[in-house]
Amino acid sequence: MNQNRLTTRRHFFQDCGVGVGKIALASLMAGGFQAALGRRVLGANSGWIAPNDDESRVGAHFAPTAKRVIYLFMAGAPSQLDLFDYKPKLAELEGQPIPPSVIAGQRYAFIQPDAAVLGPRFKFSRHGKCGAELSEKLPWLAKVVDEISILKSCTTNQFNHAPAQLLFNTGSQVPGRPSMGSWLSYGLGCEADDLPAFVVMNTGGSLSGGASMWSSGFLPGTHQGVPFRSTGDPILHVANPEGYDRRAQRDSIDIIRSLNQQRLDVIHDPEIQTRINAYEMAFRMQSRAPELMDLSQETQATMDLYGAKTGQSSFANNCLLARRLAERGVRFIQVYHSGWDHHSNVEKGLTNECLQTDQASAALLMDLKQRGMLDDTLVIWGGEFGRTPMVEASVALGRSQGRDHHPQAFTMWFAGGGIKRGFTLGATDELGFNVTQNKSHVHDVQATILRCLGLDHTKLSVNFNGLDVRLTGVEEHNVIAELLS
Repeated sequence: MNQNRLTTRRHFFQDCGVGVGKIALASLMAGGFQAALGRRVLGANSGWIAPNDDESRVGAHFAPTAKRVIYLFMAGAPSQLDLFDYKPKLAELEGQPIPPSVIAGQRYAFIQPDAAVLGPRFKFSRHGKCGAELSEKLPWLAKVVDEISILKSCTTNQFNHAPAQLLFNTGSQVPGRPSMGSWLSYGLGCEADDLPAFVVMNTGGSLSGGASMWSSGFLPGTHQGVPFRSTGDPILHVANPEGYDRRAQRDSIDIIRSLNQQRLDVIHDPEIQTRINAYEMAFRMQSRAPELMDLSQETQATMDLYGAKTGQSSFANNCLLARRLAERGVRFIQVYHSGWDHHSNVEKGLTNECLQTDQASAALLMDLKQRGMLDDTLVIWGGEFGRTPMVEASVALGRSQGRDHHPQAFTMWFAGGGIKRGFTLGATDELGFNVTQNKSHVHDVQATILRCLGLDHTKLSVNFNGLDVRLTGVEEHNVIAELLS
């Protein structure tokens, strides 16, 4: 028998000549080195403008066209065929099976590949000087269509909600990676000293991707998105309990900070710095947040423009709060609105969701423009994938006249922050099934967002577990240059 197989761990530690203590010390020292390395943006030749050594980093690869991002994420996936990408051929073929040559080798979540064609549910018409074609369900967007770029050629390789939402928000279909807002916070820091760099708001229900969509992943926790509520205290438990004044709280935080700092100096764990920063941010926000949430400061004309109402939790209120956050230096503002997953009665579902979102989305652009903020604020609208040209109908599930998930082609729009105005890019085939011009993957969209903020997506990376990880993955992806002004 091989003598090595008889050597137990106890015998090894006894005879190795090093000892458990030295091994443990070496492990701790290596861990500290790896933690420090993991906090660095890689590459002496990357072109990175060196950020400060603290956690509020300020750096860019080149001059940005946007200072901040407001991302209106339509979770559940709006139907591009009924809102943006009009296809007369679908109306002509409605009720007939889609040609087998079109759907060969495709997979779907809830329908058979040979399902019948479903035509557009609404009328379309052209708007603005640019002549962009929009559904009748988007009358407010039609008013600002000359301010936006419509991208009709988006594509993804995920066809279920959770992985597709994670891919759009973190660059990976599995949880654990830093979100886009976390990358921007890490790379550029925050312009505000009394609000987080990355704020998250949600209306319309639960999100399939969950809190992983605004996680900081392996980046320090200080870069994680902070969820805000749109009514009452924006963050629960930030307000002091009755009888506990600000001076007493300041004294408590100073003592806790001193203890945390002592521990940080010993083990150099970045999460201890995150804890210190969180205490300090919470203390500053106690005076800032109530003023931020006080919509009574807005004129009635502004409230009416958005369709916002004091004390209401709504997409309209969140869009108005997004503008207020942008004014106060927040770097990345993510506004989620779920409810777009129309497997049945897509016509009724889209009508309801557009009533909740169309006015406020357009009002945000109008408001930013009149305040001189649209030029340096990048606004994005879109979901995680599109919807099928084929109908979804299931007696067993109680579904009819719906559309299934469609990753091959969908539409988004962009405005401000260096984006062309009154522009449409990309095209799909006559059935709206596949992209035929300017195919743009999720990672291409992410690369373009980073570019507007002055970041090269190929150079913004962090070494984690021996790999250089970046938002846009390891495969080749490109900035959508045609969208940029």
